[in-house]
Amino acid sequence: MELKILLVTGRLAEPLVRKYGKGCDVFVTPMSVAAFLTPELIVHYLKRAGIKRGNYDLILIPGLVRGSAQVIEDELGVPTFKGPRNAMDLPQTLKALREGFKLSKEKPADDLFSVDALKRVENIRNRTRNKRYIEKALKKPWNVLIGNLPAGRDFPARILGEVVDAPRLGVEKTVEKALYYLREGADIIDIGMVAGKTNLDFIEEIPEIREQLMEKGFEVPISFDSLNTAEIERALDYADLFLSVDAGNVEELVTEKPVVLIPTNQKAGFFPTKPSERIEFLEGLKERALELGYKTVIPDLILEHVPHLARSITAFQLYRERNPDDVLLAGVGNVVELYDADSVGMNALLAGIARELSINLLLTTETSAKARGSVRELKRALDMNLFDMPKDLGFDLLILKEKRANDWEFEPAQKIVEAEERPVRLEPVYFRIWVEGGRIWVNAHRGTEAILTIVGDEPNAIIDTILEHFEISSRHAFYLGKELERAKTALKIRRSYVQEVELFPDFY
Repeated sequence: MELKILLVTGRLAEPLVRKYGKGCDVFVTPMSVAAFLTPELIVHYLKRAGIKRGNYDLILIPGLVRGSAQVIEDELGVPTFKGPRNAMDLPQTLKALREGFKLSKEKPADDLFSVDALKRVENIRNRTRNKRYIEKALKKPWNVLIGNLPAGRDFPARILGEVVDAPRLGVEKTVEKALYYLREGADIIDIGMVAGKTNLDFIEEIPEIREQLMEKGFEVPISFDSLNTAEIERALDYADLFLSVDAGNVEELVTEKPVVLIPTNQKAGFFPTKPSERIEFLEGLKERALELGYKTVIPDLILEHVPHLARSITAFQLYRERNPDDVLLAGVGNVVELYDADSVGMNALLAGIARELSINLLLTTETSAKARGSVRELKRALDMNLFDMPKDLGFDLLILKEKRANDWEFEPAQKIVEAEERPVRLEPVYFRIWVEGGRIWVNAHRGTEAILTIVGDEPNAIIDTILEHFEISSRHAFYLGKELERAKTALKIRRSYVQEVELFPDFY
């Protein structure tokens, strides 16, 4: 039986609610903006219109209404819930509702979709953490154990967060970077050594690094990234996975621990560029490694940056067709770091390619500013790829763009005036704004002296505090509000903030 649903809205949103709420009745309150409605006001308007128990099976109020819909249900006797914030999301909400999705009296429907989707992700991941599931999966040839972490076809792809040039950072900074990666979603910490150097003393500190991570609640595998045979030999007792073994050192480093094989001979300066040659070389190297006594080998065809990306993806695809059971690794960070474009879409696409080719381990780093957030982006992309299609899931990787454009239309007043800037009057106090440690900082100055520092997370709280301490003009307050909001946006997207400098270039 079809539910009889009443949609409550304000006057401005009426056309959109009628357009997107097909099949429902629409009640338009006298309030222009739906966000200004309260549950008490809605009760008042509905009672005045004679709406009562029996008229409807369900009432949906705008998601932006503050307060609980329970008030309306108690007064009218009709089950009442919060709909989405935006009228354009009504079709998705109504479809979910008719399929049995439970809405909330406190939270907007669009928030619930996100929570529900992420709960499904966690359920999938929890299933693969089950002890019996792991024991059964590890009997199959396409799964391996790295330290205490299972990886392979029957598990979500694992992220290795590389701490580049760890010996230069030292133990404390390496731990700091590792903790950041783990909190962002990394599964394995990769200790990257310094190319062309030998740092045997630092290798002795790996147990200390592991201990400090465990003290913070992270018992995770440590991988070791070096082409220096002496360094790898020293690290054999300390790490759980070794990058990279090739034709030049394969005979010197036999170990039962997992190793990543790459199709090179660094000593001879050899790297086959053609996909077919690369595959044959790596297959031969894998066979040799197993003959020597290596127990677990993880091939890496080497994901090259543009302009050689296509040939390396081809190599991965052809290798996978010939070797369906191998656990594979790919270094996606190389592609992102060497392309002057936003990392979000590239990480999403590379994660999708990895899913198609069943590449089970993804190595990345965040060396440059443009790659900040790559671990979190990869984790979200991998979560999206746990489903058949990474679309319409309730969560996404749309950071700078939007899924649907807003369809709002407003009528201008009869009188229209052209905006005109006026001269700014200098005031005795001025403010310098910066971001640090994930917060917004403001110095109030008189002359060259900083007389007060205000720190906070929300522009409104900061501007209210400024107005408590200083008398400034409305124009000055408006300017500060604009800059504080820009600073908050910079923090959200992990971008630098400089007062009075635009966050984004004029591209579009």
